[in-house]
Amino acid sequence: MSANALPTPVTAAGRDGLAALLADPGKALIALDFDGTLAPIVADPELARAHPRALGALAALAPKVAAIAVITGRPAEVAVRNGGFADVPGLEHLVILGHYGAERWDARSGEVTAPGPHPGVDAVRVELPGLLEGSGTWVEDKGRAVAVHTRRAADPQAAFDALRAPLTDLAARHGLIVEPGRLVLELRPPGVDKGVALSAFAREIGAGSVLYGGDDLGDLPAYAAVDTLRVDGTPGLLVCSGSDEVTELRERADVVVDGPEGVVELLAALARSIG
Repeated sequence: MSANALPTPVTAAGRDGLAALLADPGKALIALDFDGTLAPIVADPELARAHPRALGALAALAPKVAAIAVITGRPAEVAVRNGGFADVPGLEHLVILGHYGAERWDARSGEVTAPGPHPGVDAVRVELPGLLEGSGTWVEDKGRAVAVHTRRAADPQAAFDALRAPLTDLAARHGLIVEPGRLVLELRPPGVDKGVALSAFAREIGAGSVLYGGDDLGDLPAYAAVDTLRVDGTPGLLVCSGSDEVTELRERADVVVDGPEGVVELLAALARSIG
């Protein structure tokens, strides 16, 4: 993509999405992944930092659109720190949706908010002792989840196999799911994902169009959410922060750019095109 020009989406839906964004930017939601999209991938994730020109591009675009949201699997506070998003002029209304939307940081307040524990977790805590009596298992309380470990049972695998169905039934009765592991069954709330986070935020702000940019398989739920929004009448544009490592994302994208450098160029071009 030219440093000064917007790319032409390869799909009709993508062209409609870009046209809607440019026609009414004040109702547009710009939503972006962090690692691999705004920040280059590095060997040590703790050292990941936003592209040097990302903050400038975002600050130039943000006042011209309805909202900018960063949706990431990282804790919100980590994304804020690694992105350098706090106290940036022009980004006063930036929102970080961390832990796939389970946490939210608002630039206006500088605070992280999160929902309270799922009530089903308290309910299964009450019922687990009776269900597990004599099984030789032990329960790890994780606050927002509980995990039943069978490693200490006389026959760990047999205990795991025997408990899987009743624990699944218990979880389902209280709105939870069971996530199996190595001789452990974790009962936790249904997992949020980037698609759930994107859809909810788009509804919250009444988005008239949505751009989502990502780079990895964890971004596919957000792509699916944009597809659903399109069907429901909200135009959308899917951007892939290009990598040959994740071909499924590239194949579904309306626009493929050259990694975080390309994302920054796209954001800057949008800001210039909106005027």
